[in-house]
Amino acid sequence: MRNSAGALEIGGVDCRDLVARYQSPIYVLDEADARSRARGFRDAYESAGAATVYYAAKAFLATAVAKWVTEAGLGIDVASGGELEVVLRAGVPGDQILMHGNNKSMAEIELALTAGVGRIVVDSFDEIVRLADAAGRLGIVQQVLVRVTVGVEAHTHEFIATAHEDQKFGLSVASGDAAEAVRRIAKLPALAFAGLHSHLGSQIFDAAGFNEAAARVAAFTRSLRDEQGVIVRELNLGGGMGIAYVDGDDPLDVAEMARQICSVVRAECDQAGIETPELAFEPGRAIIGPAGVTIYEVGTVKPIELDDGIVRTYISVDGGMSDNIRTALYGAQYSVVLASRLSAGEPMLSRVVGKHCESGDIVVRDTWLPADVVPGDLLAVAATGAYCRSMSSNYNYLPRPAVIAAHAGNTAVVLRRETTEDLLALDPGA
Repeated sequence: MRNSAGALEIGGVDCRDLVARYQSPIYVLDEADARSRARGFRDAYESAGAATVYYAAKAFLATAVAKWVTEAGLGIDVASGGELEVVLRAGVPGDQILMHGNNKSMAEIELALTAGVGRIVVDSFDEIVRLADAAGRLGIVQQVLVRVTVGVEAHTHEFIATAHEDQKFGLSVASGDAAEAVRRIAKLPALAFAGLHSHLGSQIFDAAGFNEAAARVAAFTRSLRDEQGVIVRELNLGGGMGIAYVDGDDPLDVAEMARQICSVVRAECDQAGIETPELAFEPGRAIIGPAGVTIYEVGTVKPIELDDGIVRTYISVDGGMSDNIRTALYGAQYSVVLASRLSAGEPMLSRVVGKHCESGDIVVRDTWLPADVVPGDLLAVAATGAYCRSMSSNYNYLPRPAVIAAHAGNTAVVLRRETTEDLLALDPGA
């Protein structure tokens, strides 16, 4: 909302006060919004018949966020030993954690086993061997899911669609690798087959891809029962629910998406003549993405006349691809507004760019901002809670911004701002 001074407020805190206290650029999370979305997912999928909802930690993780989502009744899925360490430091019990990863190291596997992680998602034949060896040495019987690819490509970007055959994740149903993985697991006393995992991709707006995936998974589930006598007790359909980044983005309501997906899975299982497994889902972006806003300070304003006579104004801010790589990596689109004041200026065609030594360092490729934007103004980029801080870097030796939670007019540090001293601490010659 805008306050009486015309400045943007997040969680009841004026963006100008946030920058004055914590510097710019800065990631801001509306804590109440994030908690509410987590509860909303739990309630929606529970009502629709799902057994478990895990928060996908890769979207954004800190101990505070781990506590928010678990207090809302969610488990957490992690994709590395580092993410697992953070979740454990937050006090999350092992049995509420699920672990992903297409190339888990032996150290990561052993950490997961000793922490009592409830489910480990197996992604390759090599991993079956590693996992069985480590579990056997520790005297543990580990519950596992087999990640399967079913040949369904969701309507999303090539790099984030993950259910088609030509990619690094999972074991193919069509080739027989998935069935062979289940067969091998069944012969290993240190592993217990719990079920299947099938993830379509990210930023998906409707249930259409889930429909076809559910049909193929149901058929595969029946084949496991008929050919191997193996019962699939759990089916995890991953996450991928999209959010609105710009006008025109229209994702399904959470409750409606949950109802449609769970209904389709039950129908496909009935059609296949099998009992519906316990269902699980892994939303990440849809919980934390809309709760996040990045605040930047304008440094330069540079009008450029194009060949067709159109003028595009390049507005440079004090961050860029180090704090939001998604525009450069995926061609992602964002909404941006002048945040520090209201303006009656005419709209001008603008491109918000960063300060890095790269021509592709773009935050918002095409937008309209007031013609009176000047250095020192603050801009707010919406829906940056997911995959911005998580994928951030120190390119050009820029320290990563702080992540601040705003709630009812108060603030708390989720992750402090890095300093140049933090970066130099890694250099023994500094």
